[in-house]
Amino acid sequence: MEALAERLSRLDSHAEGAVRVVAFYDTLMRRRVDLPALVRASAGLAECVAGVRLHGTGTVIRMSPEGREASGPPSAASSTAPITLDEEEIGTVWLERPGPPGSLDDVLLDRLALAAAAVAERYGPARTTMADPALVELVISADCDEAARARALRLLGFAAGAPVHVVAVRSRLPLDRVGRLICPARPVKAAPLAEMGVVLAGAVDPARFPADVRAGVGSAAAAPERSWREARTALRFTTSRRPVVRYDSLGALALLAEVSENAARDNPDVAAIARIADSPEDLDTLDAYCAAGSLRRAADLLHLHHSSVARRLEQIGRALDLDLTEPTGLLRANLALTAWRLLDT
Repeated sequence: MEALAERLSRLDSHAEGAVRVVAFYDTLMRRRVDLPALVRASAGLAECVAGVRLHGTGTVIRMSPEGREASGPPSAASSTAPITLDEEEIGTVWLERPGPPGSLDDVLLDRLALAAAAVAERYGPARTTMADPALVELVISADCDEAARARALRLLGFAAGAPVHVVAVRSRLPLDRVGRLICPARPVKAAPLAEMGVVLAGAVDPARFPADVRAGVGSAAAAPERSWREARTALRFTTSRRPVVRYDSLGALALLAEVSENAARDNPDVAAIARIADSPEDLDTLDAYCAAGSLRRAADLLHLHHSSVARRLEQIGRALDLDLTEPTGLLRANLALTAWRLLDT
């Protein structure tokens, strides 16, 4: 194999070299090499550091051309290629060539990516982000016994006893893309369920959710079935200004989700919010004021002069029969607006 790599590195003909690169990887696959061996052989062929990363497990392998694990921090990749399995990107391969990319680097990375996908599929559980919805439903079901839940988590690739966040998602983007973004370095699985998506993740970075995605995040400290309930509750509290809500951040506000619909509709403050709901401008102004807590900060959010916002709030206050300049009036308006939104969801 090393002799072949040495001959390939000296080829002048791009076409002939490309054919031999393909033959090189065909030989590796017939030998059913594992991922470290695949990366080691690729580094020897390329005569530079080669690397592979699997998104689902966070596995990263870097090999030097001498056949050992590359030491020191990674250099900037001179060229990269995605690893695709079942039309989903499950990882990345790259070369760390000190100079510009070699003439055959694109061919080499293409074959390395194909081989890495085959190896990832052959060894261990599926590494794709999208999961069997039946397994995900077992994990979050309140009627599932613990033995079946543990087996489902194991089949999905989660280690026994490892914390798992459950995320309820409403998104037009593919769930696998959302999952990889919010949890790039740990196991993550996603599946559609009913009218929303479910993401199971070892960790969640709320700042990494894409725009236009609404998400409620359950606690990893809770059992998966409870974390799912928390995630759905948190999703109900999301707004355009707060598209991602962690259940843990709600505190006592989560109690509003337990109020019956009839009790909420009969509340005078909630009923007053419903009366002004036909005016999106009024609702947006009130929402900005409740979120900001001050007139000037609300004006900044709305990109309006503070005097214009003050006039709007005065009119809204009269409609609600509340003094919005007083802490009690602001608190009542905020609670009523939140309760009204929960009715709408």
